[in-house]
Amino acid sequence: MDNNKKANSRKANVEGRKSSGRKTEAEPKVPVIGVRFRDNGKIYYFSGGDLPIKLNDHVIVETARGVEYGKVVLDNREVEEKRIISTLKPVIRIATPEDKEIHERNIVKSRDAFAICLEKIKKHGLEMKLIDCEYTFDNNKVLFYFTADGRIDFRELVKDLAAVFKTRIELRQIGVRDETKIMGGIGVCGRTLCCNTFLSEFIPVSIKMAKEQSLSLNPAKISGVCGRLMCCLKNEQETYEYLNRKLPNNGDEVKLPEGGKGVVQSVNVLRQKVKVIITDERGEKELVEYNARELTFQPRRKKDKVKVDAELKKLEALEKQEGKSKLS
Repeated sequence: MDNNKKANSRKANVEGRKSSGRKTEAEPKVPVIGVRFRDNGKIYYFSGGDLPIKLNDHVIVETARGVEYGKVVLDNREVEEKRIISTLKPVIRIATPEDKEIHERNIVKSRDAFAICLEKIKKHGLEMKLIDCEYTFDNNKVLFYFTADGRIDFRELVKDLAAVFKTRIELRQIGVRDETKIMGGIGVCGRTLCCNTFLSEFIPVSIKMAKEQSLSLNPAKISGVCGRLMCCLKNEQETYEYLNRKLPNNGDEVKLPEGGKGVVQSVNVLRQKVKVIITDERGEKELVEYNARELTFQPRRKKDKVKVDAELKKLEALEKQEGKSKLS
């Protein structure tokens, strides 16, 4: 009888905890569309309102830079409110043929402005490399993107450019990643650079990722065209972390399926194979390959801190210094 009372009491406590638990409310969502202002640029959210906006339409919107012409890359959908970083602005209108003509004229004007700016940079003897130029849709501002090794005093250059274009001038210093994103190129894989095709934002990459994937720690082999760590190191990182957890470390002692023990000589992460050195009673050694699941071993230990040489340390420092993309 006492046992039944105890069981009922435990059951009541469990049910009480369940009933007193807080209900998880669904995150509030808001209807948005996603707009890009560059082919490979960041996606910004806007409110489509009651406009019949479809995927690949062009729209006129108001941004922090002014009125802009963009392309709809995400059609009407609902996203969590917390993903809306700033105030959600409405789309002004769906772009008209006249808007398209203005946008195309701005592209031509940008090329002319680029050439003029190059001349002015040469005139002032500034150590900077001009990368790109663009007009805002309403011609309220001209933006010039450049790279330089350090800080540049371009105040006189801005005055000269403002006198020529009669509008607001903004010179924005960008990093080598952004430069490569704009200029494009071919990677060591033989394909067009990821940053120039589909990567809208740069992701943090570290030397540890190369180590986790058993890649060479030669800076020349794990650096991209931009001279920074290759963005694609991040692509398979989660897969390698998962697979590595199912393998022993090199030098670990493992139990063999037929009995006895051996020492791990090497592992094949993708195939989940382990090469084991087995020593028999006579002291002779044999190298045998097993499936990882056939062996018994301790869970993989956390790897020691990666030892890097001076060149790798410099590369990692540049990686951290680069930060987020300066392109808007």
